[in-house]
Amino acid sequence: MRTSRRFFLSGASALAAAVVAGRANAQDVIGDILKSSARGNWDDQFDARASEGGKVASTLPIFSPQTVAFTEQAVAQYQNIVGQGGWVEVPATKKLQLGVDDPDVVPLRKRLMVAGDLSQSAGISTAFDSYVDSAVKRFQLRHGLPADGSMGKYTYAAMNVSAQVRLGQLQTNLQRLKEKAGTLGSRYVLVDIPAAQVEAVENDRVVLRHTAIVGKIDRQTPIVNSKINEIIVNPYWNAPVSIVRKDIIPLMRKDPDYLKNSHIRLFAPDGSEVDPMNVDWSTDDAAKYRFRQDPGSENAMASVKINFPSPDGVYMHDTPQQSLFGKMMRFDSSGCVRVQNVRDLVTWILRDTPGWDRQHFEAAIKTGQNTPIQVTNPVPVHFLYLSAWSTGPGVVQFRDDVYALDGASELQITSSL
Repeated sequence: MRTSRRFFLSGASALAAAVVAGRANAQDVIGDILKSSARGNWDDQFDARASEGGKVASTLPIFSPQTVAFTEQAVAQYQNIVGQGGWVEVPATKKLQLGVDDPDVVPLRKRLMVAGDLSQSAGISTAFDSYVDSAVKRFQLRHGLPADGSMGKYTYAAMNVSAQVRLGQLQTNLQRLKEKAGTLGSRYVLVDIPAAQVEAVENDRVVLRHTAIVGKIDRQTPIVNSKINEIIVNPYWNAPVSIVRKDIIPLMRKDPDYLKNSHIRLFAPDGSEVDPMNVDWSTDDAAKYRFRQDPGSENAMASVKINFPSPDGVYMHDTPQQSLFGKMMRFDSSGCVRVQNVRDLVTWILRDTPGWDRQHFEAAIKTGQNTPIQVTNPVPVHFLYLSAWSTGPGVVQFRDDVYALDGASELQITSSL
């Protein structure tokens, strides 16, 4: 496994010390939290920090040797938590948020303290104050949830997964990390499927991070290791047979003008165009035709498509449905990956391709003309599955095991709520 001299000089000894310290202190820390009673004048004893852990945001690539080391530390931390009985369950019976005073805030505080999201100096109280608000937001960020500070059903579900199950999730994903970390190259694009997130990595640093939409549970995004070799500006969209059968044919049965209104044209195997009115939509015979959507604002890929060889025929692309990026659970595609702010990513991919700076790229989009671009230096792209990892001491990330690959039903939050 490749690593850097700088990492070993600056971090390895501290990391080892932290692991040892974590084992030595875990019993005292967790014991104090779970046995703690309400403090008098707790509001006078607040620490200035909402958390004793590090920042959740990081430029450290998910699949890096440093992440492996931090995840190993996280495994040791969670082994200690499990060894001391785990954490208390937070009653999921009401919406707790800033300003609320409720007995259920007590187990919430204890739960946040055990995981390191809330400083012990915040005390045990029934008040959902600004420190609990900050700690809940930190917890939400670590679990890929909108950081609104409000205890809703998804936050409760993530919070009440047992420490034992979370430990198993970390151990499972640590093996995935070890298989790939340090092998992806010096410049690459990573799609982490459970996180629904894209990283553009260069020289062991994340230079761009994008929200993504990945495949539905019944139309999963596959594991991919390839190279981005083509960008298509104003692409045509050729509907896959699966979408033709599952979506387009049923839509045509309801609305005979659907293809016309969506600017989708029909082509026979010999290349001749077919009038949709001459097709029997009561059967699946239409699946033998090619469905091609013209470039334009309604095109399923919007302004750009990112191509690479793939046995599953998947690709990355823009989308006219920008509102989907704001969804809590972004598993909504038919296997391909939609990328928010995709033009930034394409500009980075085309950096070494002569004549295709950002200005030229934007000008090409405005023409509305279908324009293929061959990437001068193809960029490695990896679609991988990682639902738990750590990017620093005290920063343990968990995501929904959307495709049920981690072995515990409690981790499939999307499909259970």
